[in-house]
Amino acid sequence: MLRALTLRRSFHSLCQHLHHNHPPFRSLVVPITIETTSSIPTNPFYSARPLSTLASSPSSSSSSDAELRKYLGYAALLLFSGAATYYSFPFSEKAKHKKAQIFRYAPLPEDLHTVSNWSGTHEVQTRVFHQPENLEQLEQVVNDANEKKTRIRPVGSGLSPNGIGLSRIGMVNLALMDKVLEVDKEKKTVRVQAGIRVQELVDGIKEHGLTLQNFASIREQQIGGIIQVGAHGTGARLPPIDEQIIGMKLVTPAKGTIELSKEKNPELFYLARCGLGGLGVVAEVTIQCVEREELVEHTVISNMEEIKKNHKKLLSENKHVKYLYIPYTDAVVVVRCNPVSKWKGPPKFKPKYSTDEALQHVRDLYKECLQKYRVKGATAESPDNNEPEINELSFTELRDKLLALDPLNKDHVIKVNKAEAEFWRKSEGYRVGWSDEILGFDCGGQQWVSETCFPAGTMAKPSMKDLEYVEDLKKLIEKEEVPAPAPIEQRWTACSKSPMSPASSPSVDDIFSWVGIIMYLPTPDARQRKEITEEFFDYRRLSQSQLWDEYSAFEHWAKIEVPKDKEELTALQARLRKRFPVDAYNKARRELDPNRILSNNMLEKLFPESVTI
Repeated sequence: MLRALTLRRSFHSLCQHLHHNHPPFRSLVVPITIETTSSIPTNPFYSARPLSTLASSPSSSSSSDAELRKYLGYAALLLFSGAATYYSFPFSEKAKHKKAQIFRYAPLPEDLHTVSNWSGTHEVQTRVFHQPENLEQLEQVVNDANEKKTRIRPVGSGLSPNGIGLSRIGMVNLALMDKVLEVDKEKKTVRVQAGIRVQELVDGIKEHGLTLQNFASIREQQIGGIIQVGAHGTGARLPPIDEQIIGMKLVTPAKGTIELSKEKNPELFYLARCGLGGLGVVAEVTIQCVEREELVEHTVISNMEEIKKNHKKLLSENKHVKYLYIPYTDAVVVVRCNPVSKWKGPPKFKPKYSTDEALQHVRDLYKECLQKYRVKGATAESPDNNEPEINELSFTELRDKLLALDPLNKDHVIKVNKAEAEFWRKSEGYRVGWSDEILGFDCGGQQWVSETCFPAGTMAKPSMKDLEYVEDLKKLIEKEEVPAPAPIEQRWTACSKSPMSPASSPSVDDIFSWVGIIMYLPTPDARQRKEITEEFFDYRRLSQSQLWDEYSAFEHWAKIEVPKDKEELTALQARLRKRFPVDAYNKARRELDPNRILSNNMLEKLFPESVTI
């Protein structure tokens, strides 16, 4: 109020001064009214009378006086427009502390839920985040959303690098539906609620002597999510994880809850097993398990020449095998896992180096680089006093710290890669444990990753295209001087009968290779993360343009990114139509979810109803 009064009096005084000293000013008609009495309303423009409406004859003043009048009029108009805006649109008390920023949204309401994926690369805010505790509540949530035509995208545990389960409009999460419902030891099957995490499931059935046939690298995924995106482990005789599902209960918007299996509506069953969350909310699944067994893991360092000689044997003679390639080196880490021999037992092996000895040169490199970058005045942050001692850090934590010093400097990345090769050389040896303990892999910290799947022949006759792909990729990295960290991870699976799986094939003998490239996000610094992100997408774009079409490679559904460029998006839609039954998938979506309440922006762009090819 005081500020408004001051503005009014100041302007009134200015007008009086101009009236006495510059009579021609009367010719200015000001379309703003004020109240000059002592009783001033809250709105400064609430009650008013004309300041001046006099029309005078043409002035004979000089041109300088005319210019002065013109600019004083503009100043008065601007002053009062600003005051009107300020007092007509006041900030709430909670928002007054916020700094004004141009082209920013208003402060977010307190009832918004912030949901991000594990790597922090995708994040949304939503007011609608359902967490039903049982099937009946889930059915009610889906039914209500369908009647209101409000989206509730199914979201698992948020591990997908591309945030495929996220939606700003609304989401449904089954984290509270996480029970083991039934175990059949004779048939080796287990029925569970879809919100149960892999590790919880494994822990819940091990007392029955059962476990999953295969595992992805980590154990935090919800079962419903891991099957919907076509996730996989490794082993050329073992299919992706969706192939382990022999029955499921799907809550659909249009047809309610339906039960699917190889016997009940098999066509929809196979389509829905890897349905990307677009056909219904997976509420329960029945999984074909295997007997729990101990595995012996053997890790060795090899090279590409040796790999080529032994590749067919490595695929055929090992239950699980994967290769970890280290860019800018010839090192290939071979990790193979097999059941412990019932006759020989676990191997007797004494490692050459202890874990501390294997890590020491990595610690030394970190200290050396840290000192170097401090001397150079680099932007790397100083170590936090609350951080653990360097000797307490694992290899992946040390690698993150090393990369954070200069993540896009190719020469620095090469140093880190060579240190990694040496670490693996000193870590050669055996490890024995249960399959759910052995088949995991420490992937490191937050990261961008792109993984492609492509055919690699059959078990009896591998095409060797899988090794050619990696050779071409490594040459491309070196030619373009990409600051590519390690590892390039290569795994294999048998085929899947799910038509939307990247490893789908009508031929049961086909095997597929999965190759992942990576860039870590080892720092919370927004600028540095942005630069790494841009570099990663250049890296991915190179791989796409040079390799994907040649090798018939398609990205993992949890790692595919929707292009912003319209032409690139159209090209991607055309590629997907050549590989997957998009029309059948869209038809099923129309029948089961006509209002698209389970969809999100990603699904709508990848699978539009009509595409001009």
